[in-house]
Amino acid sequence: MKDRKEEGLQSLGHKTTYKDHYAPEVLETFENRHQENDYWVRFNCPEFTTLCPITGQPDYAEIRISYIPDVKMVESKSLKLYLFSFRNQGAFHEDCVNMIMKDLVKLMNPRYIEVTGLFSPRGGISIYPYANWGRPGTKYEQLASERLARRE
Repeated sequence: MKDRKEEGLQSLGHKTTYKDHYAPEVLETFENRHQENDYWVRFNCPEFTTLCPITGQPDYAEIRISYIPDVKMVESKSLKLYLFSFRNQGAFHEDCVNMIMKDLVKLMNPRYIEVTGLFSPRGGISIYPYANWGRPGTKYEQLASERLARRE
C-alpha cells in the first residue's frame, strides 16, 4: 500500500495557497484502497461562498457532496481549495452545483455522485439546487434516476 505522500499529492502537507479565481486544476486524487466495496463518501462545506453574476453580491451556501468511489478519490484539502476558488466567481446557484459535479466526475469517474447546494436566502427566497450522475450502463445510472425522482 502506498503512503499518501507517495501518490504525488501537491496540497497535502504543504503551505496553503488560495486561488482568487475558479480553479478546477487544484483538484487532486488518490487511489481508493477499497475498490471492491460500494461505500459512500460525504463532504460538507458549510462556508461556501460565490458571487451573484448580476449584482456581484456574495451568496452563501452549504455544499454537500456524496459519492461512491471507484478507482480514484478526491483529496480533501484540494477539494477545500477548489471550493474556495468559487469565492470570486460570478455564477448562479444552479451553475455552481453543476460545475462542481461535472468537475468531480471528470476528475474521479466515480460510480455515483450527487451535489446539493443549500443556499442562504436572498430576497426572502432560498434555492437548493441538486445534481447527480451515475455511471452510464451500470446500476449507478439507475440509482441516479431513482434518487433524482425522489427529490422534493
